[in-house]
Amino acid sequence: MFKYLKMTNYPINIRSKDLQMAKYLITQFGGPNGELGAAMRYFSQKFTMPDDKGKALLNDIATEELGHCEMICAMVNQLTKNATLKELENAGLGSYYADFNKGIYPINASGVPFSASYFAVTADPLADLSEDMAAEQKARAVYENLIDLTTDEDILAPLLFLRQREIVHFNRFKELYEYYKSKGY
Repeated sequence: MFKYLKMTNYPINIRSKDLQMAKYLITQFGGPNGELGAAMRYFSQKFTMPDDKGKALLNDIATEELGHCEMICAMVNQLTKNATLKELENAGLGSYYADFNKGIYPINASGVPFSASYFAVTADPLADLSEDMAAEQKARAVYENLIDLTTDEDILAPLLFLRQREIVHFNRFKELYEYYKSKGY
């Protein structure tokens, strides 16, 4: 079902250490509007879509969101590469280090761990797709906030790519929503 390509959807090549940005960026992996929650939401919802069109779209986007998780994790890893314990502590990452060292763990920027409560599944295609559109808009807003927090082109380029994918996903969900609405679901 899945085919893994040993490359990210967009190249990640961050050359400068930025521990503060890593601390902010981790929210797009494990935060309430992050990629992990989106992937799980769409994967879970696909099973109760009323037809193969909906199931395929949600599965495709869920799979892409997992690729976005990989991108965010690669960015966090590169931003913290070669950081000393003192640098991590100074960036407010001492407690993160105590629990995870430099491992990538799904949390938000404040350190709250990922929760399944971040995604909704109702088995109502219009309700679920409404939730999905809102999720894409919230993720887009977070990407815009993250973009405001850096001037590093190595970070900005993948963030802009990811932000654009949120817009594409929103539009695809909106098309499916309108289609199902016209069918009386």
